[in-house]
Amino acid sequence: MGRPKRNLLATAEETSTPPAELGHGQVIAQVKKAEGNNLYSVELASGKKVLLVELPSRFRSQIWIKNGGYVVVDTSAFEGRDNKLNGEIVNVVRDEKQWRKQAYWPPEFIKKPTYLEESDAEESKVGKMPPAEDSDFSE
Repeated sequence: MGRPKRNLLATAEETSTPPAELGHGQVIAQVKKAEGNNLYSVELASGKKVLLVELPSRFRSQIWIKNGGYVVVDTSAFEGRDNKLNGEIVNVVRDEKQWRKQAYWPPEFIKKPTYLEESDAEESKVGKMPPAEDSDFSE
């Protein structure tokens, strides 16, 4: 039997609002790619360090992690353990607009435009007829 709906709603609510401040050892990172079953490669704001992190069971099959999305990683979660994991995902950024307003949001994670801006010099040819000289039906 699946998890109760109230658990799903509680998890969704937790990820939709950003906390007032990040805890000790917590950082915001950008997801680069899935590495395996509930393991992800994430890049820190500096862009110089890539971490291997684990998705805890409370998020599994409830919150989807997308490449290029943001997560909060607890880098102190696995201290004292000798394993390949560098941390654990403690929160998933879902409402990025709200999270960007927080003082702890890294300025290195700039917002990318959703649509590429079109060049004014190049006019779109969508929906237009080809020029007469290019036509195969010229007389």
